Amino acid sequence: VQLQASGGGLAQPEGSLRLSCAGASGFDIYNYAIAWFRQAPGKEREWISCITSSGETTVYADSVKGRFTISRDNRKNTVYLQMGSLKPEDTAVYYCAARRGWPRANGDEYNFWGQGTLVTVSS
Repeated sequence: VQLQASGGGLAQPEGSLRLSCAGASGFDIYNYAIAWFRQAPGKEREWISCITSSGETTVYADSVKGRFTISRDNRKNTVYLQMGSLKPEDTAVYYCAARRGWPRANGDEYNFWGQGTLVTVSS
């Protein structure tokens, strides 16, 4: 597994969590665009955000725009997803994925995936 997602857990509505996506030993994420996806029970996988390899460009799905922030620290070989103003509908397993070149919203265009981390938003 080239990517390791972590940071999930239980959060209250309007709360926050920060997810991390770390490159495994020998996998340098600075070469890759990174995206976050999520999949809620009984629903299809949903793209939510992506960032270019340099970190200069970020894009968000409308469902999380203004609430989530993606960033990266290539020195730490890690990408972050800061999630705020959480809603119960944000409950899902969150996955990070990597691809060379420009980031895409289509998960089929990503070559490497993390194992997923569960986020539950509930009071």
